[in-house]
Amino acid sequence: MKKLIFMGVLGLFLLGSCNSKSEHDHEGHSHETEKAHNHDHEGHDHEHEEHDHASENHEGHNHEAEMAAGHSDEIILAPEKAKAAGVESEIIQPKSFRQVITTSGQVQAAQGDESVVVANVAGVVSFRHPVTDGMSVSKGAPILNISAENMPDGDPVKRTRIAYETAKKEYERATKLVKSQIISQKDFNAIKESYENALLAYEAISKNQTKTGVSVTAPLGGYIKNCLVKEGDYVSVGQPLVSITQNRRLFLRADVSEKYYGYLHSIQSANFKTPYDNKVYELGELKGRLLSYGKASGGTSFYVPVTFEFDNRGDVIPGSYVEVYLLSSEMPDVLALPVTALTEEQGLYFIYLQLDEEGYKKQEVTLGASDGKEVQILTGLKAGDRVVTKGAYQVKLASASNAIPAHSHEH
Repeated sequence: MKKLIFMGVLGLFLLGSCNSKSEHDHEGHSHETEKAHNHDHEGHDHEHEEHDHASENHEGHNHEAEMAAGHSDEIILAPEKAKAAGVESEIIQPKSFRQVITTSGQVQAAQGDESVVVANVAGVVSFRHPVTDGMSVSKGAPILNISAENMPDGDPVKRTRIAYETAKKEYERATKLVKSQIISQKDFNAIKESYENALLAYEAISKNQTKTGVSVTAPLGGYIKNCLVKEGDYVSVGQPLVSITQNRRLFLRADVSEKYYGYLHSIQSANFKTPYDNKVYELGELKGRLLSYGKASGGTSFYVPVTFEFDNRGDVIPGSYVEVYLLSSEMPDVLALPVTALTEEQGLYFIYLQLDEEGYKKQEVTLGASDGKEVQILTGLKAGDRVVTKGAYQVKLASASNAIPAHSHEH
């Protein structure tokens, strides 16, 4: 009985100890679990707040993306970069513009500004110094010598001198005889004529006589256009040797298609562009004037010639072929741009409108007439638009790397 009571008390003691430990463990577990749970929850809220903050930034990015989407074709170019690249713009307003006929033509030396030097004696050519095309010469400067010293007919200068001296003696004798009426006046006149002709021939040759032959000089100052002979060539009297041009006045001959014949009477001036410097010259700035236009086309072509004359104040080469822009009557209220404002892509032409200080927009346009410097704009442009007139290709390059993704790059 005592044993049973002892066992019962021991069981109750063990049961109480187990419950106490369980409660303690549960309380510790609940506290740590709650603390851990609360800490994790707080961390979760913190991360959630960071996520909300990132979400807010993301919403801001979407806002800019929406703005960019509204101006998806806008090109961003910082003002300092635009200035460094030489980008210039101006507000376009209507103005008068001349109707233009575009054709081809040739620059020619004006009459009186070009001379051909010919041989005054027969003989062999020798150059005093190298003569090349484009070389500058002054009036009266020696160019080459002609010698006939070893020719079968002998030296022409010596022959002319002998003929002159003979004619002179005959004339002096006839002068005495005519006074005594030994010879008739008719015979005396014939002798006198022979003497004067011999004198002219001798003076013409002897004044240019040198040790190496007869010197050929330049009749005017200018530039050697063509040298038509070589060292050692034999030339006869009157054969062309060298052509000299002054290049002061030039002719511009334009060949116009017959379909424009009805417009030729209204042509007033012209511009032309050379192939070697790609520069556009205006006849109005070169004291140019219209000389004439053809009344019929040539027998072998379907073009009518139109000829202008102008001062050669630039570096225009006579004989060169050029692109000609014939200017006729004026057209009022035309929107025109410098050709430097245009860019071309696969046959289409574009300009760049400046929207604000750093914003630009690409705009397709349709072209009309061009005078070489400016071009008429038919569609794609309106009065008051600010257009990039210089540095258009720099703006085009900027469009390839549009500057709006800067925010997404930082993000």
